[in-house]
Amino acid sequence: MIYVVVIAIVVLALLATAIYKSLAVRNRADFLVAGRKLAWPVLVFTLLSSWIGAGSLFAGGENAYRNGFAALWQPAGGWLGLVVIWFIAGRARRFAQFTVPDLLEARYNTVARVMATVAIVIAYTVITSYQFKGGGDVLHLIFPGLDRRNGMYIIAAFVIIFTAAAGMASIAYTDLIIGSMVTVIVVIAVPVLLTRAGGWGHVRAALPATHFQVLGNVTLWQALGWLIPTMLLLVGNQSMYQKFFSARSERDARYAVYGWIAGTLLLETLLITLAVIGSSVFHTENPREIIPLTAREGLPALLGALLLGGVFAKVISTANNYLFSPATNLIQDVYLRFIDRHASEKRTLIASRVIVVLLGVFAFLLATQFESVLNAAVYAYTIYGTAVTPAVLAVFLWKRATTAGAITSIVAGTVVTLACNVFQYPADQAVYPAVAASVVCLIAVSYLTPPPSPAKMKGFYE
Repeated sequence: MIYVVVIAIVVLALLATAIYKSLAVRNRADFLVAGRKLAWPVLVFTLLSSWIGAGSLFAGGENAYRNGFAALWQPAGGWLGLVVIWFIAGRARRFAQFTVPDLLEARYNTVARVMATVAIVIAYTVITSYQFKGGGDVLHLIFPGLDRRNGMYIIAAFVIIFTAAAGMASIAYTDLIIGSMVTVIVVIAVPVLLTRAGGWGHVRAALPATHFQVLGNVTLWQALGWLIPTMLLLVGNQSMYQKFFSARSERDARYAVYGWIAGTLLLETLLITLAVIGSSVFHTENPREIIPLTAREGLPALLGALLLGGVFAKVISTANNYLFSPATNLIQDVYLRFIDRHASEKRTLIASRVIVVLLGVFAFLLATQFESVLNAAVYAYTIYGTAVTPAVLAVFLWKRATTAGAITSIVAGTVVTLACNVFQYPADQAVYPAVAASVVCLIAVSYLTPPPSPAKMKGFYE
């Protein structure tokens, strides 16, 4: 009963925030970037909540269940990416656009913008789809009589309605609630679970010795195959840039990165630890659900209910972010550019909400087509990280990058990753040919074509 009560409270809190914030939406800037009014404490938790979702809770949990602490190679990519982000967060806010393709068009051209939009929509729709799958798993654990697929229906409907209601403002402020709640609960839950599991001695005795080694059963090649896509996704993450564009100032954007670094290091390490301890006690045919299963069966009722409610809220939060972000792309980069250039604010808001619904339905259909959240996550990270991130980094870090180089890089990353998926190339190895093709095309074609004009570079390097 306590699990039902906690989930009900979480849902009601999210709905109340969405309704309250939806009343303040007056124009496109309010919907897409929260009126550019977010202070750094809000930014910290919305960045943390949007980054740590089903990818960490379910893909990371599945990885930890199978490989132990070697699973930390996956979030370590994000930690490395944060080092790069620290240098460019303020500059991203200074540019103050709506989407990553806005950046790419200003630095390159319209074709680069459209190609990046295609890659972002594909990657983020896949990421949204496994949030739905993870949410269905959580509801199945809380309500054992509820089939996982029906749980996915419920989660998908809730996320679509919630995201369409108030846009970035509702997402950011619900993330503030969710991020702070989950961080506190996980910090408490890990030592409590370790005590109930009998201490480290019992955990080590119950698991293979490889679970406590740097690489464990995986090769360095496989470990880097988890690390590199995660790093590339974070560095070029459209959802992250959109949060920076929503910041009140450059100072708020930079301060938010400090808090994000600390929160990510702490929370992702604790989540992997929670999964490893849980796997020493519980065995499941669905390794992706080891963290919510541990919350349900391995902790005191109240703490377990709070953690399970936090997992549920995290899934909702990340699904909101990754559904909202490609919808923003399609509005900003396609609808307003090629379909209805003179759309009124009201018509734009209506179109935004319709696109959220259509993408949400498509994401749900994708969720019915795969089983391993880990593989889906790695492929989604790879297509974004190899198609979009090199061109985005070049915007800020390489003056010699040319329009032709960026376009061929985006196309190469997208095509090679999709080809790897079609021909069933291992998910944790697809990043190598894809990133090689993307970076080689960016560098080689840039040097084979004339450098960009000083006028084109002025806004980025002053």
